[in-house]
Amino acid sequence: MKPVIDLTKEYGIVLEGGGARGAYQIGAWKALKEAGVKIKGISGTSVGALNGALICMGDLEKAERIWKNISYSRIMDVDDEVMKNLLRGKLPLKEFLQESRKMIREGGFDITPLKNLIDQEIRPEKIRESDMEFFLQVFHVDSLQELHINVKEVEPELIKDLLLASACMYPVFKKEKFFGETLIDGGIADNVPVGVLLEEGYKDILVVRIYGLGLTKPVIVPEDVQIGTIEPRIDLGSIMEFDRDRSQRNMVAGYYDAMRMIYGLSGIIYYIDQNQDQVYYLNSLVKLKEKEEELRRYVEAVLPKMARELRLGEWDYEKLYLSILEATAKLARIPKYRIYTAEELLEEIRKNKEILEEEDDLPDFARRLIGEEAPVK
Repeated sequence: MKPVIDLTKEYGIVLEGGGARGAYQIGAWKALKEAGVKIKGISGTSVGALNGALICMGDLEKAERIWKNISYSRIMDVDDEVMKNLLRGKLPLKEFLQESRKMIREGGFDITPLKNLIDQEIRPEKIRESDMEFFLQVFHVDSLQELHINVKEVEPELIKDLLLASACMYPVFKKEKFFGETLIDGGIADNVPVGVLLEEGYKDILVVRIYGLGLTKPVIVPEDVQIGTIEPRIDLGSIMEFDRDRSQRNMVAGYYDAMRMIYGLSGIIYYIDQNQDQVYYLNSLVKLKEKEEELRRYVEAVLPKMARELRLGEWDYEKLYLSILEATAKLARIPKYRIYTAEELLEEIRKNKEILEEEDDLPDFARRLIGEEAPVK
C-alpha cells in the first residue's frame, strides 16, 4: 500500500481528552509508528496528555501493556465488580444509591491508584530527553483560566503532578491541590487542543478524536496549514469504562482507523485498499445483472434502486459497489479488522455463502452478489 500522507514531513499530533476511550489513541500511534510518520510535537489534554507522555517516552510496548491491563481499580479507589455493574446498569438500586451518595459525599472518586500508576510508569527524564515537543492543558479553577504548558520547560519533578492534574476529570474525580493551586482536567475549556500547535507554528497536524466530554474550542486554521483527522466509526464506550476487553477492542479500532487515514483506505465498516477507476466498479456492478436482463434497464433502474436501498444519497459506481460489498460482508459475518481489496472481500463473502442463504429476508443486492436470482421490481 502507498501512503496518501507525506512521510517526509514532520507532524504535530493532537490527542483529545476522553477518559477510558484513550486506548484508541495508542492503537492509532502504533499505526503511525509502523508507517514511519515523524512526530515533531504533541498536544494533549486529560487522557490525551497521559498518552502524549507515553508517546514522548517512545515505549509502545509499555503503552499497550498499560491499556491491555487497565481496570477501574487501577484508576480509582473502587471495587471493579461494583463499577462494572454500575456502568452496565446492573447494580441493585440499594447499592446504586449507596455508591452515588458516597461519591457525592466524598466529592468524587479518589484517584490515588491513578497517581500510583503515573508514579510507576512515567519517566520524566525520558520525556525531557525526547526530540518531540510536548504540550498539555490544565484548567486553573481559582482564575477560571486554561493553562497550556510546555512540559519540556518545567522541572522534571513537576511533570507527574501536571499529568495527574490534566487527567483530573472533575466532578467525577476529586479536586486536588497541585503546587498549592486547584487544577483540573483541561478538557473543560479545550478538549481538542489544536490551537497550541497552531500558535507554535505547526503546518501539518493530525488530530486523534475520541469524542470525550468537554469543550471543542473553535480555531481559525490558516490556509497553509493541513489538518488530518483519525476518528472512530464505532462506539468506544463510556469515558468511565476502564475495562481491559473494551480497551483492547478500542486499540484495534484506533490502529485500523489510523491506517484508513494514512493509506486512504475506502469503506465505512471495512478497510478496503482500492486503486481502481469508475469503469472497474461499473463493470463489477454490471456483472451482478441477471442473464436475461437488458443492460440499459439494469443501469437505469436496478442500480439506482440499490443505492436507495443502501440510503447512499449521492453516489457513484465506486461508492455503490463498495457499499454493496460492505453490507453483504456484514450479513455474512466477515471480520472487519483486516485490510481487504475489493476482490478479497468478495471472495470472503462467497466463502460464507451458506450464512447468507440462511437469511430469511436477504436483500436483492446481496443475492446478486452471491449469484442468486433476484427479480427486478
